[in-house]
Amino acid sequence: MLKEPEINEIVGRLFDEIEFTREPAGLYDPLRYMIEIGGKRIRPRLCLTAYSLFSDRIDEGILAPASALEVFHSFTLMHDDIMDRSPLRRGMPTVWKKWNEDTAILSGDVMLIDAYKRIAKAPGAVLNRTLELFSRTAAQVCDGQQYDMDFESVQEVPMEDYNKMIGLKTAVLLACSAEMGALIGGASEAECAALYNYGYGLGMAFQVADDYLDAFGDEKVFGKPIGGDIVNCKKSWLTVRTLEKTADKAAFLAAFALPADTPEQKAAKIAAVKEIYLQCGVDRDAKEEIVRFTDQALDSVSELGFSPLKLEVLRRFAERLVGRAK
Repeated sequence: MLKEPEINEIVGRLFDEIEFTREPAGLYDPLRYMIEIGGKRIRPRLCLTAYSLFSDRIDEGILAPASALEVFHSFTLMHDDIMDRSPLRRGMPTVWKKWNEDTAILSGDVMLIDAYKRIAKAPGAVLNRTLELFSRTAAQVCDGQQYDMDFESVQEVPMEDYNKMIGLKTAVLLACSAEMGALIGGASEAECAALYNYGYGLGMAFQVADDYLDAFGDEKVFGKPIGGDIVNCKKSWLTVRTLEKTADKAAFLAAFALPADTPEQKAAKIAAVKEIYLQCGVDRDAKEEIVRFTDQALDSVSELGFSPLKLEVLRRFAERLVGRAK
């Protein structure tokens, strides 16, 4: 079984050496830019971690699909940043800000195509299943993004609906990453299903953590401006939970609807909304939910008969992923 430093080295080398078509530069430079500004490479690392539970052989049959997961994720971010009007991604200008919206749309499209080319290099014995898993997941991510946009036009969203949305938009891609690694590694059907559920639970925990950090994180660590969800009137786990708990919905909705056209207005709006979050205790609630989803993820793999070492690898991965918000 590969050790964590080995997986980190493999992932680092994989993206240091990743190649895209050179011309036309206006189309492919944004792809290189998105990969170069990096990130935690969570999805390929999860894929390789799951794979290493069953195989130590590292070749293109696993490396290409693992890289596809990051390329696809970058495609979704490139388009999400346009829809969210986000100026920064990982502390750097987003593609639509650095170039323009048209470039970001087209370059995002070609990133999706590139991801499929990489998935197609999965081993022949599991190629059809890998493509089916990836295609289903890609469609689900789009479903989740549409639900997310739909929520912008309503005042309240039930927590059940919100969890369904983040399950589609975020959790299914981590679930896909874990199952894909297991599938290519030669896992059984039961093992693949359990690791899918493990990745799904981690994805849910990760998104709640992301929502929490958007309001209460450190911008230098978080990689984008704090309070972006509040400024853009975007529903988050904190928003949904506040509307469940507050005795004065009108006051919260009024704060949430404050203008944010100037830096001063943005700061005032963020402060007003965060104050209500704290009054309702939803910061503590979010942390408890992160723990609950993480526990669900670990429970998914607890009865597989994995060795204590393998279970510890999965536990450590979970802690590294969501520990930032605990």
